[in-house]
Amino acid sequence: MSQRIVGILLFNEVEVLDFAGPFEVFSLAFIPDSDSKPFKVKTISEDGKMISARNGLKVTTDYSFENHPKLDIVIVPGGFGAEEIEINNPKVIQWIVNQHDKVEFMTSVCTGALLLAEAGVLNGKSATTHWMDMDRLEKEYPLVSVQRDVKFVDEGSILTSGGISAGINMSFHLISRLHGKEVSKAVAKKMEYDIEL
Repeated sequence: MSQRIVGILLFNEVEVLDFAGPFEVFSLAFIPDSDSKPFKVKTISEDGKMISARNGLKVTTDYSFENHPKLDIVIVPGGFGAEEIEINNPKVIQWIVNQHDKVEFMTSVCTGALLLAEAGVLNGKSATTHWMDMDRLEKEYPLVSVQRDVKFVDEGSILTSGGISAGINMSFHLISRLHGKEVSKAVAKKMEYDIEL
């Protein structure tokens, strides 16, 4: 079985659990009764250098926009860095546009949805974000149908999730779609995480 490459976008002031939650879920995923690991998870930043996440956590990324491998799944996290900084960074928005044309799944966590919306990826789609930012998503991107009171929204090749910890739920859901509920249940048990599938 070939591994899918999961690329997680990182940037300064990214919300830690937005990226660390999905990183953990996809990294720990395994096929029961087999040594097979279905995902390889890599982190990507614009320049490939260390970023400073919210509250000062330093993370050295694996790749830059220029040298990362072909990705199958992209995860765009949120946080102050997404909604106030990178949303005004044309290089990041263009990278999302380019990846959307290439990857199997484009996903967001929390206010990462604002970056997808800015890139036009969510036009004509249903989507969700952190509850504190739903009004902004609705007002600034009227072509997006904002869904409230849900952990995530699955639009086929595009998935968005609510705030912070909801990215974990979305990750389990996507693994269930690709490899079945038993795989997700096995990973959730390993993580001691309660999921409803």
